[in-house]
Amino acid sequence: MAPFAAIADRQAYPSMANTIANLSRMATASIAVALLVMGIKYLAYWATGSVALYSDALESIVNVVTAIAALVAIRISARPADRRHQFGHHKAEYFSAVLEGVLIIVAALLILHAAWDALKSPRALTEPATGLAINAVATVINAAWSWALIRFGRSWRSPALVADGWHLFADVATSVGVIIGLALSILTGWAILDPALAALVALNILVAGWRLMSSSISGLMDEAVDSGIARRIRALISEHATGAIEAHDIRTRSAGRATFIDFHLVVPGAMSVADAHRICDRIESALEAEIDGAEVVIHVEPEGEARHRGVLVI
Repeated sequence: MAPFAAIADRQAYPSMANTIANLSRMATASIAVALLVMGIKYLAYWATGSVALYSDALESIVNVVTAIAALVAIRISARPADRRHQFGHHKAEYFSAVLEGVLIIVAALLILHAAWDALKSPRALTEPATGLAINAVATVINAAWSWALIRFGRSWRSPALVADGWHLFADVATSVGVIIGLALSILTGWAILDPALAALVALNILVAGWRLMSSSISGLMDEAVDSGIARRIRALISEHATGAIEAHDIRTRSAGRATFIDFHLVVPGAMSVADAHRICDRIESALEAEIDGAEVVIHVEPEGEARHRGVLVI
């Protein structure tokens, strides 16, 4: 019997359409929030002349650009499979996350340059208390929005949204550091603390950018699902493959909201194609119900191909 593939139905489900609509709304709102926060932070810099606040405001430009990139990537990833992209466009969001990592690193280098200039020529701050208060408002807004992006991005399995959330969280951490550092500068009168703090902010941003790029590249490299999901997949195959003998060579990869599952299913040699197909349909239905975005390919083989390893049918 020649192996054949049983491929999961790829038509758009209403729940997936709702998820895409929600992701688009969140990404659009991110652009508005990023513009608002950028304006507030530049107001704080304008009021004080602080290079640390300038560095914080400069990163907000990156926030705006990456929010736009996330929206574009989410809309591209929602496109159905076509002749040239037969596995869909799910990986588009990873490209957005990599771009975000690159822009974060560029922003960090610009901040380091500004900090170096200020270290050579420290200057007194004007209206520091007002600037700190203004920046604190922007930080609270960013903290609330980053929490929302990470929470909903994970729930809807959106790498672009999660990346945007973690980027904002890093921005919150640096903003808190800026506020504390400038408060110390005001209390001690040491003007050099301002550029020194900006340099520390830049180094922190560099680390955040590198981590973001590394995690996104893992997705582009077809990294397998985590061990917990892998165990659940194997259990589901075992539970719903009654009539088959075993499943082996189970492979998985994640691509945004999609989880691709590929394996070989060994059935009795005398089993008809129709009966084997019914088993495949049963397994697919179970995987699609339990694993979000499951795309299943099953290669059916006669019992002579059994390897007596992998998943035994219970």
